[in-house]
Amino acid sequence: MSQGSPVVLVVDDNRAIANTYTAFLSDEYDVRTAYDGKEALDELDEGVDVVLLDRRMPEVSGDAVLEEIESRQLDCRVVMLTAVDPDFDIIDMGFDEYLVKPIEREELNEVVNEMLERATYDDDFRRFLALVSKKATLEKEKSSAELEASEEYEKIKRRLQERREQVGVDVTALEENFSEVSGTIKVTEMTDDRDVPDIPGVDEDEAGE
Repeated sequence: MSQGSPVVLVVDDNRAIANTYTAFLSDEYDVRTAYDGKEALDELDEGVDVVLLDRRMPEVSGDAVLEEIESRQLDCRVVMLTAVDPDFDIIDMGFDEYLVKPIEREELNEVVNEMLERATYDDDFRRFLALVSKKATLEKEKSSAELEASEEYEKIKRRLQERREQVGVDVTALEENFSEVSGTIKVTEMTDDRDVPDIPGVDEDEAGE
């Protein structure tokens, strides 16, 4: 994590939305604002702790920015914050959380705080949390019939089931901490202990990154 105030990069091609998010966060964080994907790439560096990333942008999309973050191997938490409803393709994307607009001030600050908390965790545990979050997001947005028909959803379930005993954390408890308000897995409400367990054998491919 960066020295001093945590650095949050807000990326949205709607200037009014980007400026609103910046205002919401500026009291507590060092906020950088980018109004398109190209500006986001210019602002991205090792000092950024959290990226709030719009998905649908012209020229350089949020998906492309996310790929560049992975390519540069930047150690930042990424929240896709977008008007695009999540589909089953999200399991192969390397973000930490996926929130659908509109987002209020309290929700925004809550998710940034959660991402900063996750930054203190083991890499494998963060990947595991991202996978749990994707499962919960799909369950919130998709019908039972759509979930049952999806191979991608079944793949997530298999991965989580395989890791259930190894992780040492009750997956059910994590899923129950999925916040209907913020759309995030509330790990900070599950435990006060930052010494979360390691997850043996979880690699980037299995975590959908």
